[in-house]
Amino acid sequence: MHFEVDVLIGYFWQLALAFALALPLGWERGSGRSSVGFRTLPVVAMASCGFALLAIKLPDADAGSLTRLLQGLMGGIGFIGGGAIIKNNGSVKGLVTAASVWNVGAIGVAVAFGIVEIAVVLMMLNLAVLLLLTPVAKIVADNSPDA
Repeated sequence: MHFEVDVLIGYFWQLALAFALALPLGWERGSGRSSVGFRTLPVVAMASCGFALLAIKLPDADAGSLTRLLQGLMGGIGFIGGGAIIKNNGSVKGLVTAASVWNVGAIGVAVAFGIVEIAVVLMMLNLAVLLLLTPVAKIVADNSPDA
């Protein structure tokens, strides 16, 4: 068994990029409003990138095997995100965090497949939703007839 240093460095940078793109989302989610965040989201992105890199490098990798990888990742990450959802007295909380967990999985896969532009756009749009639409959602909730 041997490894090439330049290949190792390439994988390191891909995994680090997936981690770094998810970090602002984790930071926002971990800022007190959610228990899932600062550590979880970057690790999910990095792990998704890692699984995708592994699948790409399989000797018999084809479109079918990569599709099965995506299906498995989507289900597994959905399960992790489901842990962020809390139902209490008819109120459901944590859906945006769960969706963010799912999104960082997509970020990791996009980085692994070399489609960094999609990963960056996913991060930017998710962050915009978290930062810009959260205050709007609060205003709407405060002005609803049930409030």
